[in-house]
Amino acid sequence: MYLPNKYKDFSSEFPQIFNLYKELGTKVRESGPLDENTQNLIKLGIAVGSNSRGAVMSHTRKALDTGSTKEAIRHAILLALSTTGFPNMIAALNWANEVLDKDGQ
Repeated sequence: MYLPNKYKDFSSEFPQIFNLYKELGTKVRESGPLDENTQNLIKLGIAVGSNSRGAVMSHTRKALDTGSTKEAIRHAILLALSTTGFPNMIAALNWANEVLDKDGQ
């Protein structure tokens, strides 16, 4: 799984905080009935709304890893159009396409 250098650097510099952060994320994911793929698509939508390039790319990868199709991922991003606006949605679509188009995926 791809991990950005900033993520790896943080985990090395602050291992205790990083481990607590990961544990919190795991507990939150386990706290409800949504399957992993649905969770990843929801987290992708949140990343779009927060206009975070890194998070959009990360959750695009995670959604692919849990079975989402390119079409489902693009649809999740398109749904943000009427909530976050065209510029935010189109930026997120471009970031996701960087992942989706890499290596002929």
